[in-house]
Amino acid sequence: MTKKKASRHPSLSSRESEIPLDATSGEPTGESLDRGFPIVGIGASAGGLAAFEEFFRALPVSAELDMAFVVVQHLAPDHTSILAELIQRFTALPVVEITDGITVQPNTVYVIPPNCDLALINGTLQLLEPIDARGHRLAIDFFFRSLAQDQRELAIGIILSGSGGDGSLGVRAIKGEGGMVMAQTPTTTEFDSMPRSAIATGLVDFVLPPHEMPADLIAYCGQAYGRPHGATGATGATGHSTSDGLRKIFVVLRAQTGHDFSLYKQSTIARRVERRQAVHRIQQVDGYVRLLQQNPGEVDALFQDLLIGVTRFFRDPDAFAVLEAQVIPNLFANKSPDATVRVWVPGCSTGEEAYSIAILLLEYMAAAKHSFKLQVFATDIDRRAIDTARSGVYPGSISEDLTPERLAQFFVAEDDSNHYRVQKRVRDVVIFSEQAVTRDPPFSKLDLISCRNLLIYLGAELQKKLMPLFDYALRPGGYLFLGTSESVGDFATLFSTVDRKSKVYQSRDDGHLRFAGAARVPPLLSGSGSPSPRRTTPPPKDSLRDVTERALLQHRAMAGALVTGKGDILYLHGRTGQFLELQEGEVHANLVAMAREGLRRPLGAALRRAVTRNQRVQQSGISVRTNGEFTAIDITVQPVTSGRPGAEEPAMFLVILEPSSLLRSGTPEPIADAAEPGASADSRIEALKLELQLKEASLQISNEELEASNEELTSSNEEMQSVNEELQSTNEEMETSKEELQSVNEELSTVNVELQNRVADLSQVNNDMNNLLAGTGVGTIFVNHGLQITRFTPLVTQLINLIPTDVGRPVGHIVSNLKGYDQLVEDVQRVLDTLVPFEVEVESKADRWFLLHIRPYRTLENVIEGAVITFTDVTEMKQAQDESRALARLATVVRDANDAIAVYDLDGRILAWNPGATRLYGWSEPEALRMNVRELIPEALREAALASVRQLSRAEVLAPYRTQRLTKDGRTIAVSLTATMLLSGAGEMYAIATTERAIT
Repeated sequence: MTKKKASRHPSLSSRESEIPLDATSGEPTGESLDRGFPIVGIGASAGGLAAFEEFFRALPVSAELDMAFVVVQHLAPDHTSILAELIQRFTALPVVEITDGITVQPNTVYVIPPNCDLALINGTLQLLEPIDARGHRLAIDFFFRSLAQDQRELAIGIILSGSGGDGSLGVRAIKGEGGMVMAQTPTTTEFDSMPRSAIATGLVDFVLPPHEMPADLIAYCGQAYGRPHGATGATGATGHSTSDGLRKIFVVLRAQTGHDFSLYKQSTIARRVERRQAVHRIQQVDGYVRLLQQNPGEVDALFQDLLIGVTRFFRDPDAFAVLEAQVIPNLFANKSPDATVRVWVPGCSTGEEAYSIAILLLEYMAAAKHSFKLQVFATDIDRRAIDTARSGVYPGSISEDLTPERLAQFFVAEDDSNHYRVQKRVRDVVIFSEQAVTRDPPFSKLDLISCRNLLIYLGAELQKKLMPLFDYALRPGGYLFLGTSESVGDFATLFSTVDRKSKVYQSRDDGHLRFAGAARVPPLLSGSGSPSPRRTTPPPKDSLRDVTERALLQHRAMAGALVTGKGDILYLHGRTGQFLELQEGEVHANLVAMAREGLRRPLGAALRRAVTRNQRVQQSGISVRTNGEFTAIDITVQPVTSGRPGAEEPAMFLVILEPSSLLRSGTPEPIADAAEPGASADSRIEALKLELQLKEASLQISNEELEASNEELTSSNEEMQSVNEELQSTNEEMETSKEELQSVNEELSTVNVELQNRVADLSQVNNDMNNLLAGTGVGTIFVNHGLQITRFTPLVTQLINLIPTDVGRPVGHIVSNLKGYDQLVEDVQRVLDTLVPFEVEVESKADRWFLLHIRPYRTLENVIEGAVITFTDVTEMKQAQDESRALARLATVVRDANDAIAVYDLDGRILAWNPGATRLYGWSEPEALRMNVRELIPEALREAALASVRQLSRAEVLAPYRTQRLTKDGRTIAVSLTATMLLSGAGEMYAIATTERAIT
């Protein structure tokens, strides 16, 4: 059998090949239990981004988190995804897009890239190219299955918003390995199909809004993975407390469910109990026992956890290929045409294995053109699983396990395109029933027993009891099909090996001792008990009306029957023995089939006419052979109803059989047989004529009805064939279109969310850019290759007369407010031609100066798409430059002057000191700037100098005057001094400038 994706990874098709088991006990080895940190798979489709945001925003970031997250989202295959970038905004954990072969590390979020399927192998993520780029892809189921097989009890699955049923089979795989599953509350989703499909499996541990999931996830991991297995509530080193607690749990389970798990493998039971304890955050097993006693719902939940089995259609394809090639043909060998091929599938779970075997049987019969009767008995103790199997409806993800040919041949797509229903011809082959293989009697005379992956959960004692039971149930030469981790053990004398790798065995036909009958098969478990007898209640007393009506009916000598439109008897009244008799062969409760000679044809014709016309039909003088003689009777057929208003019920007809009215008017009752010896010729002739008339009338009626029916059937058949062909073609097209549209819709929904986020980002960037351009005070115009304006900032309208409607107009058509500059168009065109930036200073009519700069407009891909024209106000800079030049000239004069020039503040501190002052007094400029003018004035002249300063502060004019000053070397020299006050912008004096010249 060809598989879509699992064929690339044979290890993904069989759990047993991935679980190291002890060769003797069948227990998982220590290597399989030491698996490191939990890995959380998060699956979502349409509407998933909002759920991701809630989940990761609520997820605390700490070193103790110690788990990894793998996000599997349905993405458009031809669209670059920014999902990793978006999720990074919601969490401080590192978020990376998966690359092929990356090793999973704790405290990291991994995001699936577009157009890839994802699998986890030995702690590394492997990317696979999907076979179908679009259509019904099931990336979540595919990853969850590999996650369960690789991580076992450390696997955690979370199903968030999405359409379809992707993830539901992956949920079963994770729970089958002892992992934990969460699903988003459907009322909080944008699309609830995926969470509802997961919840419908009955295997989800937590149903929560995304923002509440992290708290329960961390609490569960802290308890479930925070201690080694076997520590559940154990108070002593011997573990007796745990054993006692498990025994109490078995008692509670048996009391409520009727099933005894005490002989199942204790390690498996203990791990499942630990998982339930972690879900409820209960540390001690005694506390969990109390919860079971108080909460019957938890007993059912634990019961379901103990029964979870990992099952798929054609699970382990190699083993089924051996079964198809080496076993199935032998089941039909040497069978008589009317024989039955009988198969038993104990522990059938939700029915996939039973239906797989039924498909193999039907395929072989079709190829070999056999028509044997098939019976596949499928049993399980899980009532929910049996109900699912009986419905025969499975999620669309089964397409991963079935070839397209088998899917089309044996399944029908449901209206929602998310589920497939097993075809009726397959469903009719399989008989499902609730049965405990360890307690209830087995089936017998079987050709094949398929008991796969059940024995690994049973203890050695139960396994030893089941092998002889299977040998008893098989006919000599029958086949036993076990799981890849199972074997017949010590019962090799009962079975010969057909294929050791695929675990196919054959019951020996060598005269060994077999069970004599079902009565010798004792119950395998004690305490199962027989069901209590049903209590009977006395029938209600008849009302007086019923008694009266029954007496009147008995008084009237007539017989009758209530039948369906096909003649099936619902109720008989009166003595019908003279009209009806059982026929040889298979018994039919059909009125027409049981009619005596002479009555069958007219009775059938009358019933058909009444059904067709829905009205009363009568026929008189029908000759019926009773006890060797013919009797004339009348037939009346009329439609009847129960009389309940508004009730929808199938059509029913009352058939009344009574002696003919001719007999009641005096005609002799028996009609003489024409061949009876001694009958007169006239009586024989009359009898023959009467019989001939009746038969001709009946034949005429039958012929007319037959012709009309044939015409109607022919016309209807032709129409139905045409309609059927059209509908079949349309249905196939619609199924394909629905799958593609559903996939495209999910992808578009994800792309739409990403684009909305990108638009929000671009809007923010646009606002930032607008505020930046407006805040910098730079007028800007954007033009394209045709020199048409594409955008401008408000400030530029002061220089060029622009209004919003000017966008799209050539820049040369706009009137500018610049003086002496009219080469803007030529300069822009030159920049576009040469790609060399250009700048020039221009003056506006308002006497303000601007730096005009023209640069090429480059995209991120370095493509030139126009030019950017900017006007930067440089008026103040120009004024500063002019002042700077004036000051430079003044500084030159001061520097080159022969006179000593100095500046003092009002307190006498020296603020400026030119080279002439250095030559005159001897102090250098740095030395002078640390001095006060008092140090230059002889002590006797200081009061006069201060009076001059006060006179100058009153704005009195000081003419040049003679005075004395001290030099650095201590000399006193005579100088001519001119003093000038320096005023601030407010007109206040802030300093004094002096010019001093030596007097010789």
